[in-house]
Amino acid sequence: MGRTILNFEGQGERIKNEIIEMRRHLHRNPELSTKEFETSQFIQDKLKEYEIPFKKGYAKTGVLAVIKGGRPGGVVALRADIDALPINEKTNASFASEKEGIMHACGHDAHTSMLLGAGKLLNKKKKEIPGSILLVFQPAEENAPAGGSQPMMDDGVFDEYTPDVVYGQHVWPDLPAGKIGVREGVMMGASDRFYITFNGTGGHASMPHQTCDAITMGMSVINQLQTVVSRNVDPLEAGVLTIGKIEGGYRYNVIADTVTIEGTVRTLNKQTCETMKQRLYKIVKSGTEAMGGTADIDYIEGYPATVNTPEWAKQVRSSAQKILGHEATPDINPSLGGEDFSRFLLKYPGAFFWLGTMPEHGNPKQLHDPHFELDEKALPNGTEVMAQVAVDTLLRLEKCL
Repeated sequence: MGRTILNFEGQGERIKNEIIEMRRHLHRNPELSTKEFETSQFIQDKLKEYEIPFKKGYAKTGVLAVIKGGRPGGVVALRADIDALPINEKTNASFASEKEGIMHACGHDAHTSMLLGAGKLLNKKKKEIPGSILLVFQPAEENAPAGGSQPMMDDGVFDEYTPDVVYGQHVWPDLPAGKIGVREGVMMGASDRFYITFNGTGGHASMPHQTCDAITMGMSVINQLQTVVSRNVDPLEAGVLTIGKIEGGYRYNVIADTVTIEGTVRTLNKQTCETMKQRLYKIVKSGTEAMGGTADIDYIEGYPATVNTPEWAKQVRSSAQKILGHEATPDINPSLGGEDFSRFLLKYPGAFFWLGTMPEHGNPKQLHDPHFELDEKALPNGTEVMAQVAVDTLLRLEKCL
């Protein structure tokens, strides 16, 4: 019965134009983390149109919709993030961002639209659904390290309905359009951030012996930091240490007394992360002391690694293959990109998976690129998979209850 009635193969294609229209509206009107007020209102208006009850105000702009099935059962949560990035869009799309310096360069517009589409499909079949499905529209995913998932939980988003399983989906430009990427265990990396200020003594460029050059000090330490991964991390483990920003100096004939750098540490397990953190502190301390200066370090632990529950990662693969075919789930490697969904998985079982959105020309621009684009023909597939994995999980839970 469940396999016949609760099958969403082809259902996303029927509402394809609506999903794309929603995505393009959101793309034109992006909003930054914690400021997604218009986006939140758009979501609420659509939920009212679909006659799906909801509550608002979680982490300020978050929304929780509940589809209560016609039979008792478990609870499954589906999550979409809704915020954009402080990036000036450089695409030539007819629906490009209309807000200067703000862009949906990570696909959250697509995530929101697909979850709304999945909600519409699920709500039409709610009488046959055993249990409840939560549609979680999360703000501030890009606002690391605070994020929006923990604030939503702190605000009681799951107080009334506690999920047995949670799922999240993310568009992925490196996968062919419509393919689903999922794996058991680690899916996304932990993302820490650090700020280092090098303190020296300034002076005239012609008299360096009277100074402690903060620029030279910073350069020396940066070079040493590049050995952390190559010489301190197990070659069979993953680790990245990137310096993304350097600021310092006044003019060509002044030796700088202060230089600041900002960077990130990305890992897949806690032991590697701790090793890299300790080495960073030691290198900065020894490097600055050797040159007669000092340094202040602000190391911020960000999103933890996103670790899929094997059972539910397998369920994603099974549900995707049911409606998209066995070739729809190629083998993938984890990514060192950070993801706020990880905090949901610290508390509840579940899985995070990718939807391939590689453009037809096969030369994808990456996430967070001002030229980022996605192949919209993949959106019905993502919508169907979200709906299918939700009901398949509830049917599975029903057998266990």
